[in-house]
Amino acid sequence: MLLGFLLRIQEECGGTIPFQRFMAEALHHPRFGYYGAQIADVGAGGDFSTSATLSGRLGSAIASWALARSAELGWKRLPLIEIGAGNGELASALLRRLGWFRRLRTDYLIVESSRVLRARQERLLHRRGVTWHDSVESALGALGGRALIFSNELVDAFPCRLFEKTTDGWRELGVTLSPEGSLSECFVANALNDPWFATLGPLPEGQRVERHDSYRPWLNSWSAFWREGAFLTIDYGDEAPTLYARRPGGSLRAYWRHRRLTGNEVYARFGKQDLTADVNFSDLIAWGQTFHWRAESLMTQRDFLRKWTTAEHEAKDAFLALEEGAGEAFKVLEQSPEGKLERFK
Repeated sequence: MLLGFLLRIQEECGGTIPFQRFMAEALHHPRFGYYGAQIADVGAGGDFSTSATLSGRLGSAIASWALARSAELGWKRLPLIEIGAGNGELASALLRRLGWFRRLRTDYLIVESSRVLRARQERLLHRRGVTWHDSVESALGALGGRALIFSNELVDAFPCRLFEKTTDGWRELGVTLSPEGSLSECFVANALNDPWFATLGPLPEGQRVERHDSYRPWLNSWSAFWREGAFLTIDYGDEAPTLYARRPGGSLRAYWRHRRLTGNEVYARFGKQDLTADVNFSDLIAWGQTFHWRAESLMTQRDFLRKWTTAEHEAKDAFLALEEGAGEAFKVLEQSPEGKLERFK
């Protein structure tokens, strides 16, 4: 059944499945995809953990950030949109930090595409005043276009394109399947003439890189509905060209039962494991500028946590801010619509 599905996709694609399409089906297909149907949980009971499942500190930091931005904007209510809320623990920590009185003046909306994860969120957050939406456009419509929006480890779940530098230049990678189900990696087309590759600096032959092209049209689908507020993007990655320094194989990997898998293991267990790649924050900033968004700041998770949480939090959950770990690997980008406000403090 699964093999037949993949062979039909291959035929539809002309004989070779571009990696972006392979990743899209493996993660988001409503029947066979990991997020669409197969994911069990996030955290100890799942295949990977996030900062939010390990500690409530990130939720506390986002709550403090949101309160400060709301005050600067002069809003009487706190309109929050979380995109891709995982198992709901980040929302739970954030709402706990706000306290019952502030929650009375808070509109907390979650946009979630995974029916499995949404069910977990609803069990955890029932009676907390949270509402769910199927799209950011719908959530923004409910708030009149004014919102503080945030996501944690969302961008890396968007299907990415995979490229490799050859003697002839950069070429895109894809996969082919035999009628028996064996899979092989191959090039999709001839060398690409794309000026984007120059932004990565000089890289050796054989270098692999990823680009989250599917994220840009998704941003575009709701950018016109957002007229005031701030947007916080938290994910692992870096700016170009630092992102691929000393990483000839790129950053593509899978997670299965808390094991990090690379190479051919990325193609194993279709729909049963997470697929991910580091985020190029230079792309996010450039794409935001095309929507007339201003990049307010880009900092490490360590600096964000230190700015928005107390010394007590730092002593208790110091592992989240370790320079050699998540504190440096994760970046926090803040953007806002241009022409609406002065820069945030």
